[in-house]
Amino acid sequence: MTKSTITIDVQLDDKRVPESISWSATESTADNARAAKALMLAFWDGTDKTALRMDLWTKEMMVDEMADFYYQTIMTMADSFERSTHQAELVEKMRVFAQDFYKRFQEIQLEQNKA
Repeated sequence: MTKSTITIDVQLDDKRVPESISWSATESTADNARAAKALMLAFWDGTDKTALRMDLWTKEMMVDEMADFYYQTIMTMADSFERSTHQAELVEKMRVFAQDFYKRFQEIQLEQNKA
């Protein structure tokens, strides 16, 4: 059996706000740790039937980057859900929601920039 280790390092400021995030994995092809501006991590606790989550982002994460991150995350969640359940109708609803979410975000940004 093969073991893979994923390491996440978070540098915090004096108020415990993330200043930098980096990660590495033993099975990665990257030679060095990769930098990230945000992360979402979720584990499923089968005993308690609950999701255990951690969402972090650095001070440098811009609002438009956060919208991109959420859009792409929802789309990849749809892909994963499709592979695991084959529920095409629900997957399509997730994708439509992600597209509507992103489109609405862009509209709000335009409205705010006009003001």
